[in-house]
Amino acid sequence: MYRRLYYLLGERAAAEDLTQEVFLKLYRQPARERDNLGGWLLRVAANLAYNHLRGEGRRRRREESQYREEAGVIPLEEAVIRGQEARLVHQCLARLPPRDRICLLLKDAGHSYAEIAAVIQVDRNSVGTILARARRHFASLYSELEGRDDRVSGRGHSSGLS
Repeated sequence: MYRRLYYLLGERAAAEDLTQEVFLKLYRQPARERDNLGGWLLRVAANLAYNHLRGEGRRRRREESQYREEAGVIPLEEAVIRGQEARLVHQCLARLPPRDRICLLLKDAGHSYAEIAAVIQVDRNSVGTILARARRHFASLYSELEGRDDRVSGRGHSSGLS
């Protein structure tokens, strides 16, 4: 049993652990038919080995993903998409009137309506309306530029400003 598991897993410790688990399963839930007990044991061992390998694969992918996030490394495709979206956002912001651009950037940075009103020199009660119009204008510019960019339409975007 151990040799079979070692052959499937290639790891001594895992093969030892699963060998014990196979015989624990036999003890806790004996095979219904004792005619082919060896076959039953091999089938249980194979299933445990495959489950172990799948679990190890998931664990490895999780750890690699976490490592990439901690190291600030992102997959190339995601970096390209982020770069394209950042370029579109910058183009849209450049095409907005200065007051709208400043209003959106300040709100995105977490400033209050009162702070925004003081910077763009309007009444505090007008900031919500100005923001709503600026967001709509930004969204229409983004859609227009995105359509010209030969990208697949229908994809969501996360500019952080809408």
